[in-house]
Amino acid sequence: MNLSELKTGQSAVILKINGLGSFNKRLTEMGFVKDQTVTVIKNAPLKDPIEYKLMDYEVSLRRSEAELIEVSLDKIAPEPHMEQPVEVKREVTEKRKSAKQIKVALVGNPNCGKTTLFNLISGLNEHVGNYSGVTIGSKDAEIQFGGYSLVFTDLPGTYSLSEYSPEELFVREHITTDKPDIILNVLDATNLERNLYLTCQLIDIEANLVISLNMFDELQKREDKFDYQTMGTLLSVPIVPTVAKRNRGINELLKTIVERYDQTSESHLGVKINYGLYNEQHIESVIKLIQDENKSLYPTRFFAIKLLEGDALFLNQIKDEKILAAIAKEQAAIKRNYGETAETALADARYGFISGALHETLKKSTNERNKSTRLIDSVLTNQYLSFPIFLGIMWLIFYGTFTLGEYPMMLLENLVGILQSFTKDILPTGAVNDLISDGIIGGVGSVIIFLPNILILFLFISILEDTGYMARTAFIMDKIMHKVGLHGKSFIPLIMGFGCNVPAVMASRIIENRENRILTMLITPFMSCSAKIPVYILILGTFFPNNAGNMLFLIHIAGIIIAAISALILNKFVFKGKDKPFVMELPPYRMPHIKNTFKHMWQKGSQYLQKMGGVILVAVVIIWVLSYYPQSEALQQQQAHNIAKVEQWHTENTIAGAENFKESDIAQINKTKDSLIHNINFKYNTIQQENSYLAQVGKTIEPVVSPLGFDWKIAVCLTAGIAAKEIIVSTMGVINQIDADSEDGSEKLQERLRNETYTTGERIGQKVYNKAVGLSMLMFTLIYFPCIATVTAIHREAGHVKWMIFTVIYTTGLAWIFSFATYNIAKLFI
Repeated sequence: MNLSELKTGQSAVILKINGLGSFNKRLTEMGFVKDQTVTVIKNAPLKDPIEYKLMDYEVSLRRSEAELIEVSLDKIAPEPHMEQPVEVKREVTEKRKSAKQIKVALVGNPNCGKTTLFNLISGLNEHVGNYSGVTIGSKDAEIQFGGYSLVFTDLPGTYSLSEYSPEELFVREHITTDKPDIILNVLDATNLERNLYLTCQLIDIEANLVISLNMFDELQKREDKFDYQTMGTLLSVPIVPTVAKRNRGINELLKTIVERYDQTSESHLGVKINYGLYNEQHIESVIKLIQDENKSLYPTRFFAIKLLEGDALFLNQIKDEKILAAIAKEQAAIKRNYGETAETALADARYGFISGALHETLKKSTNERNKSTRLIDSVLTNQYLSFPIFLGIMWLIFYGTFTLGEYPMMLLENLVGILQSFTKDILPTGAVNDLISDGIIGGVGSVIIFLPNILILFLFISILEDTGYMARTAFIMDKIMHKVGLHGKSFIPLIMGFGCNVPAVMASRIIENRENRILTMLITPFMSCSAKIPVYILILGTFFPNNAGNMLFLIHIAGIIIAAISALILNKFVFKGKDKPFVMELPPYRMPHIKNTFKHMWQKGSQYLQKMGGVILVAVVIIWVLSYYPQSEALQQQQAHNIAKVEQWHTENTIAGAENFKESDIAQINKTKDSLIHNINFKYNTIQQENSYLAQVGKTIEPVVSPLGFDWKIAVCLTAGIAAKEIIVSTMGVINQIDADSEDGSEKLQERLRNETYTTGERIGQKVYNKAVGLSMLMFTLIYFPCIATVTAIHREAGHVKWMIFTVIYTTGLAWIFSFATYNIAKLFI
């Protein structure tokens, strides 16, 4: 029978995997090997994919892929047997540049706590998430310890050193080209059998290893007994128990790294994994074949193993056709003997070694494992509850972002108004005063007031990532994603896009299939990133204050729907490649580390603040200059003349009635004078701005966007938003003349938008903004031209400029169509 036929709760022993190529490779690396016991945990809400348990961890497969795995209900898994590793002496052939510097590379499976350990050692605040693919590049940090400078490099999480994903290739290349002095192999102590698979490959590549046995407290909590000293002796590698999130074992680990380095400065004893007599004969045969051909940086034995496994990167390095034919014969001989590919046979042997070693060193308790995870999953991934819960969580995030952030936002808005009034009063009248108070403070301040909303959003997203719920979203959404031509893993970068599109585009590396990966990148900009939040909140708070929270949720859902429609269209007409299998680990739920969660939240918030002093400040100054110039001397003279007439009227009235007027009469005259001067200034500033360089640019663009309900000012704001979406709001603050001299002392941007009217043209006197225009602007902001950083990331990750150009044209064209439809439909009903 096949694996998909098992019922929930049933267990069986794997007989054979019938898939080919990368499918077979990924499954074997994840532990789906011959004679391994596998248990069905549950089906996803839509009956696909299916969650299985093997090797003390949970993994999900699509039903169609499970059908390719043959299993037996009757067969009993054989007793583990370990081929004894062979001790070898390894020479250090290359001297280090500095005897006092130790280069340490952190390598481990996803979800093993590697980045948490790196953060603790280095004091950095790299992002930690409880799902695969968080570390999407290498990060370096240097510390001083034991008289040495230790340079740590945090590498992406990887299950193996194969060619299956970009992360695996990146890690393999880093180990061989950068040549770290020590590989710090981080293991999840609760999932040793699967984690040690990578360890075996690191031994094959002759890495100088130290093992961090992380999450050791969870292993102890299970009451498992692991003789890690004996395991360390078997592998000839020191093993140090650690609990990274609680800062346990770290000093001992650093001490061990230094000791290992000192012991292996010239040569050291290691082991080589014994693949069994028959496999070893074929490995030795290939070694003899390539002895003179291996010009690479890889050890010859590792090179030979990868050739037998059929790794394309290594086969392409062999130019001699006779050698390639001889390797093919060795592969065929292994297949005849085992009835499966050489790659699968070697993976089986690797897991056989691991299983035997753990049989000697690990005694598992009878306690139920991951009980709390199963209990939580029974609710969160329930057939009937999972989708309502997911939508409820998303609604809570976006409703909370608006509602909880409203009061601190109002406080910041008042502080900005006070600062603006203060600046106007203390600085001499003129261009400098206007630039600082109206331009810089008014423009930057109109964006900075949304900081509380951004912090709240990132707090929610951090909690989802740290707990492990993010991986569950991929599990419950895979069937839907598959229907629109996407991989279930695509849902993770898309959800990350609610925070920022740039790391979301980079996180698409977790998708192994290149076409799925590019497709995910292209639709990621439809996710409403935090930079769009200020625009949404401004428009919703201005025109839909009673339903702003709910509408904020709906605009995010609209982005998801547009992304799905785009995926269907692009998958049908642009991408027609075969999908990769859905094989994904479902990590146990873990309580988020409060300190790390708030650090991550503040780290993203500080990036938002850094924009204020960078691109947004520059944009504000440019926008202000373009809106302030050219100045008309005749207009200024007319303005001064009218103000002088008001001053004269004020003087005449106060002197003439000085004896008869009460204090209240004088106050009323002064108030009238201030109001008249304010109106004169506003009128002439409006005329000046209508003739500014900025207006000339905006009016050139206006015919293109006027069918969407936009005037030239909105056109300018949206154009400025190409650099960064926050600039839309800051440009509005500058261009709409937020005035600290208005009657209440601080005219709010929302009030200004409600009162804005056309001053020229056939619509003169009509309101510029209304609910229909607001909805149209929301839709356009959601869809159009991603920020420069995002399109640059797409170019870099996709590897071709055509995808960047396509993104710009496609998103902007789609934005025009959707905004046109939204505006014209909304006019009929609102």
